[in-house]
Amino acid sequence: MTSIEHITLEVADPTAAKIFYTDVLGLGAWVRVRASEEPTTGFRGFTLSLICSQPANVNALIDAALEAGATTLKPAEKSLFGYGGVVQAPDGTIVTVASSSKKDTGPATRQIDDIVIQLGVADVAAAKRFYVASGLTVGRSFGSKYVEFEAAARTVKLSLLKRKALAKAAGVAVDGAGSHRVVIGGGAAPKTDPDGFVWEAAS
Repeated sequence: MTSIEHITLEVADPTAAKIFYTDVLGLGAWVRVRASEEPTTGFRGFTLSLICSQPANVNALIDAALEAGATTLKPAEKSLFGYGGVVQAPDGTIVTVASSSKKDTGPATRQIDDIVIQLGVADVAAAKRFYVASGLTVGRSFGSKYVEFEAAARTVKLSLLKRKALAKAAGVAVDGAGSHRVVIGGGAAPKTDPDGFVWEAAS
């Protein structure tokens, strides 16, 4: 089964970004950074989603991110599906932090249970076919609206949904152009998906 071992964010200030993702969010094993001045405007077409076991952990991570220079896109609050909020990292990456639970069961920590890269795509069915052909296994699928792929332990999960729906969930306008400024690390060979998301071979 193809797995995402890491993602690489292309940023203007790699030193600052490495501190943010490694020291603040604790994602050093899964998120890499490298310098890039590729032009981009507006929504970059993806979000990084951090899944926690309880609301207190969501708050702890969001508070740490805000203290480190992130900005609020959606304040953390309860919803039909649990509890969560959305921030934008100093480098521009949109990070959602959420829990399916609405009640705390222990002291707050910054523990993250799952990491998901969510891609906003033009055609969910077409993107699903591409990724199945590339060796990923579908875990959950809701027609042409949402697909979630299975992932091995300690790897990054992948989900697909319509670009407009992802932008709405993130609290940003759907418009955007230029580089996605993210490279997905996984599989045996480089590839580019139908929406221009680039994969590099796992190291």
